[in-house]
Amino acid sequence: MVFKKILAAGSGVLGSQIAFQIAFHGYEVHVYDINQKSIAFAKERLTKLKDNYKQDLNATQQQVDAAYNRITFFTDLENAVDDVDLVIESVPENPEIKLDFYKQLKAVAPAKTIFATNTSTLLPSTFAAATGRPKKFLALHFANEIWKNNTAEIMGHDGTDAAVFKEIVGFARSIGMIPLELHKEQSGYLLNSLLVPLLGAAMDLIVKEVADIESIDKAWVIGTGATVGPGAIFDTVGLNTVYNIHKMKAEKSKKPWDEKVVAYIKEHFIDTGKLGVAEGQGFYKYPNPAFLEPDFYKK
Repeated sequence: MVFKKILAAGSGVLGSQIAFQIAFHGYEVHVYDINQKSIAFAKERLTKLKDNYKQDLNATQQQVDAAYNRITFFTDLENAVDDVDLVIESVPENPEIKLDFYKQLKAVAPAKTIFATNTSTLLPSTFAAATGRPKKFLALHFANEIWKNNTAEIMGHDGTDAAVFKEIVGFARSIGMIPLELHKEQSGYLLNSLLVPLLGAAMDLIVKEVADIESIDKAWVIGTGATVGPGAIFDTVGLNTVYNIHKMKAEKSKKPWDEKVVAYIKEHFIDTGKLGVAEGQGFYKYPNPAFLEPDFYKK
């Protein structure tokens, strides 16, 4: 298949990044979300991404303006998916929401359209039947700040057509990604399978009040040579996503400690609007977080 028109379904932090990255590489992009308020936030995020691309990739104003102008916004799913070759779904990390979305999508999408989920922790086999086209369904997962952290983890399920998998590998390369092909389903893919245990341990230390986030981040960065600590990662990923992941874990495990962690995140971050970089504050305040100060790791 020759990909020409792509739908980014879900315009949150990562959904907006996906849309801009694809548009930056010359594709026509549709962005879909459920209401005009969400679309307004998406437009703000996409406008801010222009500066990121100019600063980090040395893109010109003409290039970023052209990318933005290739994006069209929709709140009607049938119109959004019209003549689209590929849908990349980034709706909230909640199985019920995703299943409902695919139920709606399969009713209006063209027969040619490939569906890809950007889920962080769920398996494509969970949703394959709901898509109505399991052979044309797989996972295409991006890391946050995808213009810099340019990996694309590609994971099918048992029913994914091998030719479709190969086409998505090629598409990922065409938008500046380094494709990482998974041979079987794995919750968390490669990156999150490595990262989630670290972030889980960090959150446990925070909830137990063993140390503050600054000390935890210093321990990790100074001790391992990493560029950022768990607190900065939480803020970049977004505390909404962190909350949803821990909530699903608690609902599955029924363990009191897991429920306590969820309650802590809700009280200290969700209810206070401290949702991370996108909202100006999470564990740190932005745009000038303490961990970027020259002497942060020296004292």
